[in-house]
Amino acid sequence: MIKLYGFGKAFGVVDASPFVVKVDLFLKMAQIDCEYMSDFNQLKKSPKHKFPFIDDNGTKVGDSAFILKHLTEKYDIKLDVHLDATQKAQASLYTKALDESLYWCLVYSRWVKDDTWPLLKDAFFSEIPIPFKWIMPNIIRKDVKNTLRRQGYGRHSETELLTIADEHFSALSTLLGESDYFFGDKISSFDAIAYAALCEFISVDFFNSFNQQARKYDNLIRYCQRIESQYYS
Repeated sequence: MIKLYGFGKAFGVVDASPFVVKVDLFLKMAQIDCEYMSDFNQLKKSPKHKFPFIDDNGTKVGDSAFILKHLTEKYDIKLDVHLDATQKAQASLYTKALDESLYWCLVYSRWVKDDTWPLLKDAFFSEIPIPFKWIMPNIIRKDVKNTLRRQGYGRHSETELLTIADEHFSALSTLLGESDYFFGDKISSFDAIAYAALCEFISVDFFNSFNQQARKYDNLIRYCQRIESQYYS
């Protein structure tokens, strides 16, 4: 059986990382049984020293994009068979927008914003023994802030980042319209990617300025609820 390694359930969603959620939902959509493992100690065994990664009967694959590619090819998954070449190209570009842009807005909203940081700190570090729990969180937070600054998004103001995030939410809302899924009435692999990104803003059980911005789009809320009813009820 495939083992999927992640951070663990947090904030009312299956995992704190959209990349882990993406793989978890993809496996459910493809009806592939897996065992979900939450263990920070497994990070050192990950091929890329990051979550998620899978152990597919001895074959370890890291990075959500390469995991989905591996699963699709090995298990001949047909989730996208109804998409034409243009739709597949669009899905590829949409994925990059969510993974490489909206994701950094999420990181800022959790690690930098002072009103959300205590929640993340408690979720990730509460079980670390003293005195490490007094020291490690702030060290890691500082490193995340430095990464954001090097990446570029850490140089923007919160107002500017909210504008960027809202551009994504608005575009996704327009693309979805009144359809059940992003490419019509049949689910596709892009829905695993879209839900994974959206649930971390919409379905989580706390409020901040970024969550509130995402929740202005009723069809995106209904979309998350639809996916959760089908796969996480």
